[in-house]
Amino acid sequence: MKRKKKFCLNEAKRSEFISFSGTKEILADFHSAVTFLCYFLWVEAKESKKLFHTFAFNNLKRIKMYPEQLVKPMKAELTTVGFEDLTTPEAVDNAVRSAGTVLMVVNSVCGCAAGAARPGIKTALESSAKKPSKLTTVFAGFDTEATAQARKYFAPYPPSSPSIALFKDGKLVHFVERHHIEGRSADMIAEHLKQVFGEFC
Repeated sequence: MKRKKKFCLNEAKRSEFISFSGTKEILADFHSAVTFLCYFLWVEAKESKKLFHTFAFNNLKRIKMYPEQLVKPMKAELTTVGFEDLTTPEAVDNAVRSAGTVLMVVNSVCGCAAGAARPGIKTALESSAKKPSKLTTVFAGFDTEATAQARKYFAPYPPSSPSIALFKDGKLVHFVERHHIEGRSADMIAEHLKQVFGEFC
């Protein structure tokens, strides 16, 4: 009867086998490490994206689109004739809640603000027999938080600038949107506002 040969490895084969097994283990560990690293980077990227969006959302309203040197003279066209420049949400709240009539102008850098809105408003105030009790203004793209707060009181009208709002005892009674200003002269804006003042002031 033939005896079965025992399976054995000589020293060279044994070393080769051990080396191969060790290599497999190293590769397996390396694959696990790479997988973990990729997952870690994915989680970090996802969290970073969340943090970025949170930061952007919380700070978007504070971003100033225009330099102060550009905005300052445009603000002065209204503040020099008695308008209060509202630069914070709290100032907007206090103005809207004032007793009597409050005119709130959303000022802007666009051409229709310079050519029609601001001169039309000033002409109306100079020539109208009746005038609002309080004159206020916010500047779109510059005092962004104040403008965003003001627009909450303009609902259901969508945001637009320039625009003109009239409040009476805290309630919005008249609103002039940008498309009512574009393409119209300063005199036309003035005549319209005089009629509005005569009705509500």
